[in-house]
Amino acid sequence: MEIKHFKHSEIDRQKWDACIQNACNPLVYAESWFLDIVSPNWEALVLDDYEYVMPLPVKRKYGLSFLVQPPLTQQLGVFSAHTIEECIVESFIQKLPYCSYHLDFNEQNSLRKGIKQHNFILNLKEDYSTIFSKYSTNTKRNVKKTEFYSFEIKTDVSANDFLEFYHNTEKNYAVAPDAKVNQLIRESIQKNRITIYGAYNSEHLLIAALCLLHSFNRLIYWLPMSNKEGKETSAMFKIVDTIIQKNANSNLMLDFYGSNVQSIARFYEGFGAKLTYYYEIKRLSINDFIKRLCFWK
Repeated sequence: MEIKHFKHSEIDRQKWDACIQNACNPLVYAESWFLDIVSPNWEALVLDDYEYVMPLPVKRKYGLSFLVQPPLTQQLGVFSAHTIEECIVESFIQKLPYCSYHLDFNEQNSLRKGIKQHNFILNLKEDYSTIFSKYSTNTKRNVKKTEFYSFEIKTDVSANDFLEFYHNTEKNYAVAPDAKVNQLIRESIQKNRITIYGAYNSEHLLIAALCLLHSFNRLIYWLPMSNKEGKETSAMFKIVDTIIQKNANSNLMLDFYGSNVQSIARFYEGFGAKLTYYYEIKRLSINDFIKRLCFWK
């Protein structure tokens, strides 16, 4: 068995997407169309005839190539329809073709030497009343609080309306370049891989919005956004509660995209979401790599 490194033009996209779609750990982030947007020149490591695959999100700076986790892409790593043993994941890491990398693997890729990162998952197999009963006291209070405000939750927010709201609302976190966000949203809608939820106030103005990214059996809490009024009225609590109501009694999971920030984690846990882990690996930032090159010269 040989792990091969394929440049972007050498990847068999049909076999690649078939591997992801039939994997025991499929994620939308690893589909070719998604990678084309977030990492246009991505490369790949492939074992056998696309039995195991790993996307390589390549970037270039100062003429040097390195690997870095793309924006809005929580987890990548090794994908396969077969069992993914830790020794297989380690074999792929040993075959990484670049000296500098900073990557996040998926939850099915065990890595004892990796850095644990938090994710939160809510299984939606139970009925809504059962799931609601497991909400925290604070979450129940915030959901009920929204009943006093006359806003409406819609599931057909247009790309233009969402993007206008997204770009014009102050953010307190790092985001992807605007052009990349625009492309991801529009392509996701075209492929029916996203539902955009919005909370509108009594004046029919958008005050909170959320993209729900459809990733096989996962609904991913993606690009949440609230303005001042949305925060004051706890509109995002109502949006998430609506999603849970609509998808309870299903084989789906609500993936909250995770966070190591305690206040954000508390919001996720308030809906009954359980802590899971994925792993990060890194070796030599590109700047450190350049410094070493200069030293060796």
